[in-house]
Amino acid sequence: MAEIYLIRHAQASFGTADYDRLSELGNRQAEVLGQYLHGCAIQFDAIYSGELRRQQETARIAIEQLPTEVQCQADARLNEIESDKMFEHLVPQLVRSNPRLEALVAEGKTSSKQFQKALEIVFNQWVVTDETYAGLQSWNDYSADVANVLGEIVAREGSGKTVGVFTSGGTIATIVAHVLGATGEQVYKLYEPLINCSVTRLLYSGSKISLSSFNDHVFIRSLAENTGEPLLTYR
Repeated sequence: MAEIYLIRHAQASFGTADYDRLSELGNRQAEVLGQYLHGCAIQFDAIYSGELRRQQETARIAIEQLPTEVQCQADARLNEIESDKMFEHLVPQLVRSNPRLEALVAEGKTSSKQFQKALEIVFNQWVVTDETYAGLQSWNDYSADVANVLGEIVAREGSGKTVGVFTSGGTIATIVAHVLGATGEQVYKLYEPLINCSVTRLLYSGSKISLSSFNDHVFIRSLAENTGEPLLTYR
């Protein structure tokens, strides 16, 4: 049985001019992740990530903790959902029926909690809308890309392999929904609870893929409770 570890990136720099880089805490989380993987004797035969800096930095720091270095392969289909473009195109029409959304978006520029509330509304509209917007990938195209890259990784790596995929919350939620046969309307429920550096494990044999564990972050919670470090974050 082969396995794929879907790993959400460590905390990025929310609220700063350059969000797509790890925060100081994010660097520590990625280090803890690598130590956890090493302690579990998890050795990757292949590693993939999206093209985003926060994904690749998480992979690099974690891999440094492992005994054998494996080259990380980047694929843009493992990038995160384009939330900025979703907000740009969908918020103007959504505020007509939900005036509170405009305030949530404004507050969300400095509050991750308020941003998450706004994202839930916008994301759920994105997955059901039939409209197309210039520069914004549709849900159908995005989810198809994610399913395709997962299938290609499985086919390329083959049996008996252990594969690491460093990506983002929306992508992990979409992959899990695909594996479970869930609809787009159900994806956000998988997206919202994902913890930074959490580990989701898939098993595969041939083209058959199953979910073994989801959003495992006990190692982060345990260390946080024992040391007092604020390691547990959602954004």
